[in-house]
Amino acid sequence: MSNPNTEYPVVTKAVIPVGGLGTRFLPVTRTVPKPLLPVLNVPVIEYAVREAAEAGVTDIAIVMSPGMESVADYFGNQAVLEKELRDRGRDELLESQLEIASLANVSTVYQHEPNGPGHAIYQAREFCDGEPFVVIFPDDVIIHDVSATKQLLQVYREHGGSVIAVAEALDEIVHTKGIVGGEEVSSGVYSVDTMIEKPALEDAPSNLAIVARYVLDNDVFEYLGKECSGAGGEIQITDAIASLLGNSPIHARKISGFHADTGNPGGMLEAAIHVAKQDPELSEVVRRTLAE
Repeated sequence: MSNPNTEYPVVTKAVIPVGGLGTRFLPVTRTVPKPLLPVLNVPVIEYAVREAAEAGVTDIAIVMSPGMESVADYFGNQAVLEKELRDRGRDELLESQLEIASLANVSTVYQHEPNGPGHAIYQAREFCDGEPFVVIFPDDVIIHDVSATKQLLQVYREHGGSVIAVAEALDEIVHTKGIVGGEEVSSGVYSVDTMIEKPALEDAPSNLAIVARYVLDNDVFEYLGKECSGAGGEIQITDAIASLLGNSPIHARKISGFHADTGNPGGMLEAAIHVAKQDPELSEVVRRTLAE
């Protein structure tokens, strides 16, 4: 049981892995990194960085493959653009661009070999410097008044340790997901006692699938440093978290909000329609188009 009087370290760091060739979006990803593909006019990487920043994160490491520097450059000042907007008196638009550049301290870490999500996160071990940290996989866009990261941090502040975002998965996709099992200790919050990456349906402890958001105890790096291959021959973050079972609290939070996997064109379209429907003018365009 967690001690309600315990104050856990404040989480101020986030790791955002963005590796991958983006083959499902070819040909555009021949020259445009997948994280810069937009949901309407906002790239998915901005959703991730903004979510972290609004949850109190001040320092973000984007883990990328060489050649993806434009992803981090997006969060720097754009001198030519800013001067042009200033000269034209476009003050409101200028302020919105300056705000993007001030969301957080964004740095880059390289993953030179695509050895799985756990391997990507391990590259940020020095950046995390012994502290607990947030992980956001930006392909999964989650939209809610209380962001997914804030929802996890609410649980972390109560229980400490690691906290994992989960959602109920259909039987036919359980074998493609990381699955957790455990006792529900409060509404939508589970004390995790089992974690399996991509189990057969008959071996799954529940239908609660991990969803691209984590608050992690720094001790996961001890396991990741061993470079143990898991499902698919890759280094899996699920295995690293499971190694903490019995030594550090692990909880899962059933996440509230709209969720789309923008790592494929269908999910990107779904996200774009959802965002458009929140705008009075664009919602009319959606309604008119779908009625044709």
